Amino acid sequence: MTICAKEFENKYLADYAMKSCLSRGRTHKEKEHPYRGCYQRDRDRIIHSAAFRRLEYKTQVFVNHEGDYYRTRLTHTLEVSQIARTIASILRLNTDLVEAIALAHDLGHTPFGHSGEEVLDDLMADSGGFNHNLQGLRIVDVLEERYPDFSGLNLSWEVREGIVKHSSFHDRSPEGGDFDYKMPSLETQVVDIADEIAYNNHDLDDGLTSGLLEESGLRKKKLWSLAERGVRQQYGKLKPQIRKYQIIRAMIDTQVTDLIEETKSRIKKAGVKSVEDCRGLEYKLVSFSKEMESVRLPLKDYLMDSLYHHYRVVRMSIKAKRFIQELFEVYLNNPQQLPREQADKIKYGEDKKRVICDYIAGMTDRYALDEYKKLFDPYEKV
Repeated sequence: MTICAKEFENKYLADYAMKSCLSRGRTHKEKEHPYRGCYQRDRDRIIHSAAFRRLEYKTQVFVNHEGDYYRTRLTHTLEVSQIARTIASILRLNTDLVEAIALAHDLGHTPFGHSGEEVLDDLMADSGGFNHNLQGLRIVDVLEERYPDFSGLNLSWEVREGIVKHSSFHDRSPEGGDFDYKMPSLETQVVDIADEIAYNNHDLDDGLTSGLLEESGLRKKKLWSLAERGVRQQYGKLKPQIRKYQIIRAMIDTQVTDLIEETKSRIKKAGVKSVEDCRGLEYKLVSFSKEMESVRLPLKDYLMDSLYHHYRVVRMSIKAKRFIQELFEVYLNNPQQLPREQADKIKYGEDKKRVICDYIAGMTDRYALDEYKKLFDPYEKV
C-alpha cells in the first residue's frame, strides 16, 4: 500500500518538524501531487535545474583545472545533503525539506568560489551588491526557465527560506525581506551546520592531497589527533591514503554524533512543541556542545591560516578576481559583446549591471576562463 507524504509526516516526524501540509505554499498556485509532497517535488526541480548542473564545474577551494580529484560545488553539495539527511532523520525532522535546502544552498555561488562573490559584490556596490544567498533565490524565483506559466522553479516558501537564511562559517545571511523570523526552521539550521562539517573536513582532504597542508601540523590539533589515535588503535598501520580517509571519516562521525546529542538536549530544555516555537527563540537549537566547539575552533583557524590563506590559494583568488572584473567591465562598456539573450534583456529595459552580474555569476570556472580567452586573447576564436 502506498503511503502519501502527509500520512508519513504525521506518523513519523516530530511535532517541531516542518510538515509539507503546513507549508506556506508557492508564489504561483499549483495543484499538488496526490502522493508526492511539495518538498519532494522541490528537490527534483532543483536537481533538474541548469544552475544545479553547473555546480559540477564551479570551484570549492581549488579552481577546476587544478585537478579532477578536488571538490567542486556539486560534490560538496552532495556531501552536505548526505550529512544533513543523517542528522535530520535522527532528530525526526523533515528529510525531504532538508535535502531540498541542501541541494539548493549553493546555487547562487559564482565561479572561482568566494573570491568571485567578493569581486561581484564590489562591482555591484551601487546597484544592490551581490550575495550568493539572494542570488540563489533569484535563480529559483526568476532566472531558471522551465515552465510555461511562470518564471523560476516556483519552490515552496520553506525551501526558499532555507536558501536565503543559509548561514555558516563561510556564508552570511541577509537580513529582512519576507523571511524575517528570529530563527529559521530546524531543517535550515541542520543544513547550515552540515555545510560547515562538510566544508571543513573535506577541505582537509583536498588540502592534504594538494600538499598545501601537512599531517604534522594537523597532529597538533586535538580533534585530528584523537581521531588519528582511534584509527590507529582499531586498524594498526594503514596506507597513508586509507589512513587519511579513515581519520576524516572518524572526525565527521564524532562531530555529527555530538551535534545530534547536543541538539536533542537543547530541544528538550527549550520545551519546543512546534515549528513556530523554534522560530521564536533567540538562539539556534541545532548546535555543537561547548566541548566540541572548543576542539573544532583550532582546526578551523588552522584551515584559515594554512589553506585558505596559503600563497597559492591567494594567487588563484586574486587571479580569479581579475578575470571577473575585466569580464564585467568589457560587457559594461559594450553590452553588444554579450550573447543575444542577455543583450536583449538590457535592450528591453532590464538593469544593465544586474544582467551582466547574473550572466557572470552563472558561469562555471571553465566557461569564465574560455570567455576571458575569447575576449582578450587575439589568437583565440570568438
